Amino acid sequence: MSKKILVVDIGTQSLRASIVDSDKGIVHHVQKKYEPPYFSVKKDYAEQEPDFYLETLSKATRELKEQDAESFSSLSSMVVVAFRDTSVILDADKKPIRPAILWLDQRTAKLKNLYNLKWYEKVLFRLLGMHDTVKYNSMRTPSFWIMENEPENWKRMRYYVPLTAYFNYRMTDNLAVSSADCIGHYPVNFKKGTWFPSWHPKVNVFGIPMESLPPLVKPGETIGKVTAEFSRRSGIPEGLPLLASGSDKSCETFGNGAIDPSVASISLGTACSIDVVSEKYKEPEMFLPSYGTPYPGAFDYEIQVYRGLWMLRWFSEQFGETDLLEAKREGLPVETFLDRKIASILPGSDGLVLQPYWGPGLKRPNARGSIIGFSGAHTRFHLYRAIIEGIGFALREGLDEIVRKTHRMPDHIVVSGGGSRSSLYMQILADIFGLEVRQAENPEMTTIGAAMSAFLAEGVFKTPKEATERFSKTVSIVRPIPKNHEIYDLLYKKVYRHIYPSLKDVYKNCKDFYLLVNKE
Repeated sequence: MSKKILVVDIGTQSLRASIVDSDKGIVHHVQKKYEPPYFSVKKDYAEQEPDFYLETLSKATRELKEQDAESFSSLSSMVVVAFRDTSVILDADKKPIRPAILWLDQRTAKLKNLYNLKWYEKVLFRLLGMHDTVKYNSMRTPSFWIMENEPENWKRMRYYVPLTAYFNYRMTDNLAVSSADCIGHYPVNFKKGTWFPSWHPKVNVFGIPMESLPPLVKPGETIGKVTAEFSRRSGIPEGLPLLASGSDKSCETFGNGAIDPSVASISLGTACSIDVVSEKYKEPEMFLPSYGTPYPGAFDYEIQVYRGLWMLRWFSEQFGETDLLEAKREGLPVETFLDRKIASILPGSDGLVLQPYWGPGLKRPNARGSIIGFSGAHTRFHLYRAIIEGIGFALREGLDEIVRKTHRMPDHIVVSGGGSRSSLYMQILADIFGLEVRQAENPEMTTIGAAMSAFLAEGVFKTPKEATERFSKTVSIVRPIPKNHEIYDLLYKKVYRHIYPSLKDVYKNCKDFYLLVNKE
């Protein structure tokens, strides 16, 4: 007999609520776009009220119940997956003190008096060449910013929790979170699935009082059951178990069928990532942990391009006014219109190479975006294609780092997310990597992966492999064109890989200049 799971996927731009059947897959689906997705009280800020998402969730689940009351009443459990690295501070009554600072937010703390590292910890990180990375992590941790700028709110703070922990509390009255779902600026030991002890250096890096953090629950365990109050609000059956799962990207990776180093998973979304799963714990980059998978016993080696397909929207907003008008006249989405414009441009964009560090990463905290190779022959369409290729180069660089740890090149790559629907993007990825690229069958692979983790927990499937054999399907296979791969391989090895080392000091000077002119 089949089982049905309710999956709620809370994204940055929209929320999806789905009923997933263990035999049929997604049988009903409701999507709610946010208007607006966040608000900015200052330049580079991104905030949202935590209860905004719960209200959107309730609207979606009530609508889902209206669509199929019978399936809704026969649910066996539910899973909630949300975007990462977003914290909520709560008072003693577990009520939000201020809006949540979203992962997109670019504010930084000054750390004049709050850099908590002991002197010997600073010496250690300098010896490891990680001082800038560690300091950047502290500057980007909302706890330090709140301490500096809103001391009255920090004084009221009793709980400092990931956004999903707050959702779990409001739904089940249990303030807890999955150990595989604390991605971001938290002192979590993913190898053990616990918080680091108070003496560990990473605790001081993030500056969060250990007594303020919520209990951790292992993937597959029950966080709690839906309360009568939340049932009345959302229509979700009272007493429905809420199961612990993983982060959004780890669920998407599982949905794509990547459960061992033979398969890599690429997510083409607002942020892009490349993930490889292994049973052994290793750091894909220094200071960057492997995250827990949405099921016990494995680890997700993930490297992220912070500003992924966000950059295509940035291009359209800054340079694409004419393209938007022409696309509208032709009755096309602007992305389709631009794909047609760049299809005839040769691989490598006639020597225009872009590094997509519009948002710096953990390994290169001082990096800035760069574009080199301009000539009079280049057009804005060359720039658009160079953005896509630059994201591909950054993902390949990420895979190179991962392969150095796994000692195994994947046989193929499964791609999901909005960008996977473009045959051009898929071909560019295949040509850059020199590997077979497969498109995931379902655009909602995060939902699929989350449901698979619940079915595993409920015993519908005995192993992750059994779950992927049932759900992880692909609809197209794109193979690299040898001549194109040769061009990209040359650009990647001879140009792209040399840009950051050559500009490292220049990037730092650019960052110092930015901080100087934007000094409050």
